[in-house]
Amino acid sequence: MKLTVVGGGSTYTPELVDGFARLRDTLPVEELVLVDPAADRLEPVGGLARRIFARQGHPGRIVTTSDLDAGVDGADAVLLQLRVGGQAAREQDETWPLECGCIGQETTGAGGLAKALRTVPVVLDIAERVRRTNPRAWIIDFTNPVGIVTRALLQAGHRAVGLCNVAIGFQRKFAALLGTAPADVHLGHVGLNHLTWETGVRLGGPEGEDVLPKLLTEHGEAIADDVRLPRTLLDRLGVVPSYYLRYYYAHDEVVRELRTKPSRASEVAAMERELLAMYGDPALDEKPALLARRGGAYYSEAAVDLAAALLGGGGSPYQVVNTLNRGTLPFLPDDAVVEVQAAVGPAGPVPLPVPALDPLFTGLVANVTGYEELALEAALRGGRDRVFRALLAHPLIGQYAYADALTDQLIAHNREHLAWA
Repeated sequence: MKLTVVGGGSTYTPELVDGFARLRDTLPVEELVLVDPAADRLEPVGGLARRIFARQGHPGRIVTTSDLDAGVDGADAVLLQLRVGGQAAREQDETWPLECGCIGQETTGAGGLAKALRTVPVVLDIAERVRRTNPRAWIIDFTNPVGIVTRALLQAGHRAVGLCNVAIGFQRKFAALLGTAPADVHLGHVGLNHLTWETGVRLGGPEGEDVLPKLLTEHGEAIADDVRLPRTLLDRLGVVPSYYLRYYYAHDEVVRELRTKPSRASEVAAMERELLAMYGDPALDEKPALLARRGGAYYSEAAVDLAAALLGGGGSPYQVVNTLNRGTLPFLPDDAVVEVQAAVGPAGPVPLPVPALDPLFTGLVANVTGYEELALEAALRGGRDRVFRALLAHPLIGQYAYADALTDQLIAHNREHLAWA
């Protein structure tokens, strides 16, 4: 089995490699190819990856290359984890929207749109090159904004599934609170990427006992602290919103916070410099503790589980993925991409039935789905008016004066990445 990671020079990669090494019985990788144009990152990451495999006795071969076509040739699955423009572009995404009093964030609001415009054309080019060499390869997208990128891939006819680590994070935390194995926790996870709620927590499978009320009663404070929302709000909602709902439910509070502290991008950039220096140490043969602060917790477990299921070698029978709606949420178009529990196998994911959602949630999901459709149109076709329409549609913006100003800012800060600008 050959797996290729595009963006293999990412500081995330040792987390992924550690998972491949530990879970080799689930996903027996014979060749792992790390593709990245940045040699200064790829060399130390590749060296550490080989040492991790050696330390854990993994017999697989690790190859590093800057040649995308060679790297994806013959791959059974290709994982995408790239960041067009690097942390410098992320720094801009997180700062210029604040000038209009709007959230500055890399996947939500104006910053999220900027990232989508930079990313979608690059990902589609990669996917076409994968299709030329191996049209049966699965593409697993971890590149944000996952919902929009996955929709672009599926709309272009690629065998693609989107992956996010929010759900597996909740699964692991709830399992710890309940004192049970993560595999016994089945989430009622529903919504869009970075716009989801846990509407149930069942033990043993989709038909098991729903223990979400017990979790909220006995552990509500801990859960509220984790998602940084008030315990009283969780009790009133009766569900657990993802951390990203804070940008909607406490928008003005978050804007005030973001204006008074260093950006997350600057923190991550400093962390990455330190991590890359560590990775270059030939004595290091395991992922360092600092990597846990980088983000992407449990990414490797989720990626192994998904790849194993898609390639027919195992994996959990039910997994939270980003895939076509196809009637799962009846108030959305069939070609929208939703993030829900699905049965996953070699034919791809099949979403499980979802109970009717409270109108409190359906309105926001429908609104953001409309924005994502317009965002994808802007990413594919370009043009100031299309960018403006997407920004005007976003529920965190929604005023024409803000949308106009943010359109100009977005184009000015991303001109080098926009072929039409």
